[in-house]
Amino acid sequence: MSAVVTPAPPRRPPAEESTGTPRQSPLTHPLVRRTLPLLAAAAVLVPLAALLWGSGGWPDQLTVDVKSPLDDAYSWVVHNRDTNPVFLYFLLHLSNWADGSVAWTGDLLEHVGWAPVITVAVLLSWRVGGLRDRRGLKLAGITLAAFAVCGVLGMWDATMETLALMSVAVTVSAVIGALLGLAAGLSDRFERILRPVLDTMQIMPAFAYLLPLVLLFDIGVPSALIATIIYAAPPMARLTALGLRGADQGVMEAAESLGTSPVQRLLTARLPLARKEILLGLNQTIMMALSMVTIASVIGAGGLGEEVFRALSTVDVGSALAAGIPIVLLAVWLDRVSAVAGERLGEGAAPAGSRWLHGLRAWAVAAVTAAVAGTVGRLLLIAEWPTAWTADIARPVNTFVGWCTDHLAEGVPVVGGTRTWADNFTTWVLNPLRDLLTATPWWALVLLVAVLALLAGGWGAMCTAALAMAGVGVIGVWDHSLDTLSQAVAGVAVTLVLGFAIGVAAARVPLLERLLRPLLDTLQTLPQFIYLIPVVALFNVGRSAAVAAAVLYALPAVVRITVQGLRQVDGATLEAARSMGAGTFQQIRQVQVPLARPALMLALNQGVVLVLAMVIVGGFVGSGALGYDVVYGLQKSQLGVGLTAGVAIVLLGLVLDRTTQRSTRPSGPR
Repeated sequence: MSAVVTPAPPRRPPAEESTGTPRQSPLTHPLVRRTLPLLAAAAVLVPLAALLWGSGGWPDQLTVDVKSPLDDAYSWVVHNRDTNPVFLYFLLHLSNWADGSVAWTGDLLEHVGWAPVITVAVLLSWRVGGLRDRRGLKLAGITLAAFAVCGVLGMWDATMETLALMSVAVTVSAVIGALLGLAAGLSDRFERILRPVLDTMQIMPAFAYLLPLVLLFDIGVPSALIATIIYAAPPMARLTALGLRGADQGVMEAAESLGTSPVQRLLTARLPLARKEILLGLNQTIMMALSMVTIASVIGAGGLGEEVFRALSTVDVGSALAAGIPIVLLAVWLDRVSAVAGERLGEGAAPAGSRWLHGLRAWAVAAVTAAVAGTVGRLLLIAEWPTAWTADIARPVNTFVGWCTDHLAEGVPVVGGTRTWADNFTTWVLNPLRDLLTATPWWALVLLVAVLALLAGGWGAMCTAALAMAGVGVIGVWDHSLDTLSQAVAGVAVTLVLGFAIGVAAARVPLLERLLRPLLDTLQTLPQFIYLIPVVALFNVGRSAAVAAAVLYALPAVVRITVQGLRQVDGATLEAARSMGAGTFQQIRQVQVPLARPALMLALNQGVVLVLAMVIVGGFVGSGALGYDVVYGLQKSQLGVGLTAGVAIVLLGLVLDRTTQRSTRPSGPR
């Protein structure tokens, strides 16, 4: 009897034996599927482009002359400013409103006198902090010290001029930014439209749009006020939109289940949940506006900025610092007032129900007391700050700066000194990065930018980034743009490494955050020009000095937003991670960082924006490239050179933003 032989089943490949599923083809990987169409198109178009226009720098055949039309526009405005209806019936009224509002506020502060101003500020700060609260007394003490130091430094009149400009600029910027952020937070489409506009407003160097503003409004307060509003409004809009989009979906669904209308959900749930981000946006708007006062002094803003600019033009660091300190003190005062107000709102300190009358009575008592004390002070004391109560700090500060230059710049044992660091950074980082970019074929850079943006944000981001990168070549500033791009990339990298490290540590250690807060206030509110003199003294003139100043300027915003984002992570989630045995670094890496991703992406965006803004100011200290072009255009009234360089910087900002900002694809608000 013969045995029946059954055929053995076919042997599966090893991958199928171990997993039980067929092996996935590399061509079906999502990353490959996303980039394959672009690479296929590049395989056809790149050889054609190289054949037609070569493989070196940007070809002249693809360049468009935009400088000549801009210069022609400048000449037309100069000849028609006094007769054209647009100037007579719109821009003239806008200029008169700006000049009148700032002048009225400044005259009020000047005629009231220093004693009433300090008294009113102290009592109102006390009321904001709580008349029976320890925070109220602390806030009143900070206010008294801040205004007193402004007078002691001999900067009382200049401080009042700056405060008048700041009051109007911050109010308008906050209102505009809040409205734009509200619309962007509720509409995905509006957010996509607004995002490049905010990028342009914030990335465009102040020097680049000072020239058109001076052309339209002439030198003086109107140009300075409008420039400050343009620069200070974007943070309020960005953070308001971030807060509204980050509202707890569980709370929103609960509010919707109760039958509330969209307006009711906005007023009772979404806005209260976004309070911290909105207050942070107001804080950032104040800081940005204060940082503009020095730049605005170039076009006649007056105040503390003019004192700083005058001192720095003579390389007098001491006098510049004497004018810069009041700017910092104003920022500290406004920051503390807004922070305490936010804390008390979070604790339910806002009057409601039967407490409304008590709150109104407290405000009335504070206002009447301030008015009486101010009137008595004006009758008993002179309006101007007494000269005998001033102190000169310029001489000791200049002596200290000289000592630092002599002992830290060169010849330090082992480390070599700051100028040695600057030379090494230029030799080993900036020069190779610039040479690499300039040696790369133009089409390869455009293709690289397109691939990075496609991986980060999709096809829309790819198109924006590729067109922006090509745009810097089309307007004829390819080589200068690559030089500036190398400085910006190096500055952003250093800023992010330091900013994220410090931000994570401050978010985990509250004491460190409290210690860093005044330092961050100081760094963020010091006028941009203030950074340049000590940086040049320590690092010498050159691109490294510009990068160092850019890192110092951008670092506070990155740290603040990182801390804010990490602290917004749900405490229950962290507690669950700890209960499962997760260590500190595991909690940070696996819980806090992933959940705080939107805030971290915003921190990255702000780092890019601020580094680019400060690299341009570095044109005063030898950064060259686009920074020099912007400064030269402003000084020589050449709109074509200055504005073209400013547009190129905006395009570079779009390239960096679209290649680093990953798409979150948020769902629209309910």
